[in-house]
Amino acid sequence: MTTLPRTPTFQLNGKRALVTGASRGIGLGGAMALAEHGAHVVMAARNAEEIGAAAQAVRDAGYSAESVSLDVGDYPTMVSKIRQYGPFDILFNNAGTNVPTPYVDVTPENFEMITDLNLKAAFFVAQEVAKGMIGAGKQGSIIHTSSQMAHVGGIDRAVYCGSKFGIEGVTKASAIELAAHKIRVNTICPTFIRTPMTQSTFDDPERVAWLEEKIKLGRVGEVEDIMGAVVFLASDASALITGTSIIIDGGWTAD
Repeated sequence: MTTLPRTPTFQLNGKRALVTGASRGIGLGGAMALAEHGAHVVMAARNAEEIGAAAQAVRDAGYSAESVSLDVGDYPTMVSKIRQYGPFDILFNNAGTNVPTPYVDVTPENFEMITDLNLKAAFFVAQEVAKGMIGAGKQGSIIHTSSQMAHVGGIDRAVYCGSKFGIEGVTKASAIELAAHKIRVNTICPTFIRTPMTQSTFDDPERVAWLEEKIKLGRVGEVEDIMGAVVFLASDASALITGTSIIIDGGWTAD
């Protein structure tokens, strides 16, 4: 008699997930995907009105979500609120920013603003969530939003690339250390996804032509293209995956 293997579940029933930068774009898509698969999602962003409306929309769709106004760069407040709402089983560490700037025009203020959010804040949010997982004995999943630009260079994106290369290094190192606690750490690396943050690129015909040349599948990304990867990395379906990246770039980095 043949014993058939069974596909590990993608369902997240009974799990608590924290999603940062969840009021719009990739963060909202990730929060919705996790909620659709059974997680209770704590949706965080700086603007209380926007994140409240986003969480209400998820609830109106029939899923479990609550909102918290959170500036992830405010370390004491971030720690306090994560401890208040945690512990979590899943972190989708998505809050981030970019100000496309030619390399020779980057200022210290521009550099610090991008790296403080994309690297420093992301590091300490994940650290605090990991502490909560360890304390509660949870075998969790930490998912950082990185970028295809963590694997290649990009025009006007020297600082952004540096911040995302940095989060890839943090991911690999923390995955090694947290493996002893059965906590997995990975990244998703999207190409250009049509969101409010990328709108300035889509408004520039020269940049659009550049995108169309680079993305081999012939189209830019939509938020829906990211949602499945978030669920996969959060679920038991990826139970042996840690310290690596899922690159969702339409073939950009295949060259």
